[in-house]
Parts: sequence; structure tokens; C-alpha cells
Amino acid sequence: MKARLYLNAVVLLTILAVALGCSKAPTDTQMATDIQNKLNSDSGLQGKQLIVQADKGSVTLSGEVDNNAQREAAAHYASSEPGVKQIVNNLQVASLQAQASAPPDAQAPAPEQPKPSPAARHHRKVSSKHEEDPYKAPIQVAQSTPAADSTPAPAPAPAAPVPPPPPPPPQKVTIPSGTTLSVRLVDALDSETATQGQTFHATLNSALSVDGDTAIPAGYNVEGHVVTVQSAGKFAGQSLLVLQLDHISAGGKNYSIQTDQYKKQGSSRGKNTAEKVGAGAGIGALIGALAGGGKGAAIGAAAGGGLGAGAQTISHSQQIKLPSETVLNFTLQSSLTVIPTTQGPNSGRQPLNTQQ
Repeated sequence: MKARLYLNAVVLLTILAVALGCSKAPTDTQMATDIQNKLNSDSGLQGKQLIVQADKGSVTLSGEVDNNAQREAAAHYASSEPGVKQIVNNLQVASLQAQASAPPDAQAPAPEQPKPSPAARHHRKVSSKHEEDPYKAPIQVAQSTPAADSTPAPAPAPAAPVPPPPPPPPQKVTIPSGTTLSVRLVDALDSETATQGQTFHATLNSALSVDGDTAIPAGYNVEGHVVTVQSAGKFAGQSLLVLQLDHISAGGKNYSIQTDQYKKQGSSRGKNTAEKVGAGAGIGALIGALAGGGKGAAIGAAAGGGLGAGAQTISHSQQIKLPSETVLNFTLQSSLTVIPTTQGPNSGRQPLNTQQ
């Protein structure tokens, strides 16, 4: 009889473990909502009419974005969602219409030849008569000369100084997409205290160069925001911190930038701990029931709960802490056109080699 009870207990424990290990797959509605929230949290995709549809693991994206980098970023967000099996990217990239070329200018008419004056016609007539009769003396035409003016001509006024030409406009350079931005945090960030949308400040740790020439030296201010933050719970949950850069100031000008996202996720066993707590209480109750019910069941449930509480106590979640002076690397998702500067605000400071 005891062997039979023991066999039944083993079977029930196996069924309970399988039930606890199974998790429900996300629904299409939940999948589409999670992807839409990710798109809305991206600064480059905010304010755009993007539609997300999910059907049995197949996700369709539709709408209009500004460039291919935003189109690829939206597809990346969708593919990172658990349960997605296929991505149908119907996002359209807006393009500028080509300006119609102006019609060629009509050819200017040939200038009209001026008509000869009566004196010129008379002179031509006299010349022709002289050529017809070579033995006839030419007619002398006396030209009157104006009387000399005894008043001396005034001296010419001195020429005004010529102003120097204006300086040429500054030449702009374009930092290509894919360039790495190494920044050094000014503000410390902590997944336990940070909030979504919070602005943080940093400085450029390494100069940005184009074809070997410095475009923006190190030390200039950089600004970004917290895209997503998730604090690790006491007994469950996994910390998460997602950052993105928005602006860089250089040479008295502020430039908007679009970068990829820096993502860091803390290690946690909180979910397994929660499952262990439930499983411990259930197993304890089952053992108590097999032991005869009544007082034995109460003792078994208390023992199982104690095991679960012990698992909660020893499982701790890890918060993400990025102290000031931490160096982070981002990548430009679109090209950046700037006016080069030759001197940085902190050009004498040595860049850090530490990378997160």
C-alpha cells in the first residue's frame, strides 16, 4: 500500500512540474501592442502613423518613415518581440519630388543695325564722287575748334578706399552613417531610479573625423534620453536600460543626431523564484495529503511554503548602474552635416579606453 502511494505521488509531482514549465504564448493583440509601444518609444519614429498587425506570429508593418534607417529600425523592433515568426515590412520611405527643369532661354534677337546719320551719308557721297573724278581737288572741310578755356581743370578727388572682400562661407562636411560615437557620461544612470523619457548628458569622448580630418573634437556636449527602463524587483523581474542620443553641440551650434540604441539587461532569476514558491507550496500540500491529510496536510503545506520563501530569499535581482565617466558607444543611423571646428572645449583631456 505504501509503494502504491509513493508511485502516485511521483506521478502527481511529474504532472505538476510539466504544468509549471509550460507558459502561454502571447496573443496577437498583446504582440501588436508591445511592438507599437517599442516604436513609439524611439525618438526617430515618434509622431509617425505606423500600423502594426499580428496574425498567428506574422507581423505586418505599414505606414511612412523618413529614411531606410528608420524602416530597418522598425523591423528590428518587431523581430525582437517574443513569438514573432515572420515580418512583412510594408513601410514606405518618403522621397522628394524632382523639380522640373526650367525651359531653355529663347535665343535673343540679333541687334538692329543703326541707321547712318545725314552727315555720314553726305561724307560717303562726297567720297564716292572723288573716286569717280581723280583729277578734281578734294574738298577741304574746315573744322572749328573750341576756344581754349583759361580756367584750370579741378584736381581729381582721391579715390575712396576699397573695402576688403567678405570672408568665404564656412565649408561643411558630412559625417557618414555608420560612424561610431564614443561618449562619456556626465549624469549617472540607475535602472532603479531612472524614468522613461528622462534626459541625460554626456561629452564626446573621441573626435569625429571625415577622411582623416577632424570634424568635431572630443569634449563637446552630447544629450540623449532613456528609451526604456525596467527596475529589477525584490523577488522577481529583470532590470533593463535602453538609451539613445539626440543632440550634439559643437562650435556654438546644436545638431540633431539619430543613433542606434544602447541596451543593457541585468541578470535575474526572479521568474524561476516565483515558480519555485508556488511549486513548493503545492508539493508540500501534496505530500501532506499523501501522508494522511488533516494535520499532515497542514504540516506539508507549511514545509513547502518554507522552501519557496527560502528560494525567494537567496534569489536576488541585479540593478543596472552606469556611474558618471562611463564610456558608451553608439552608431550614427543617418549622416550628419556639420561645420568643422578645430579646437575642442577640453582638447587637453585624455580620452578613456574603457567601453561599456
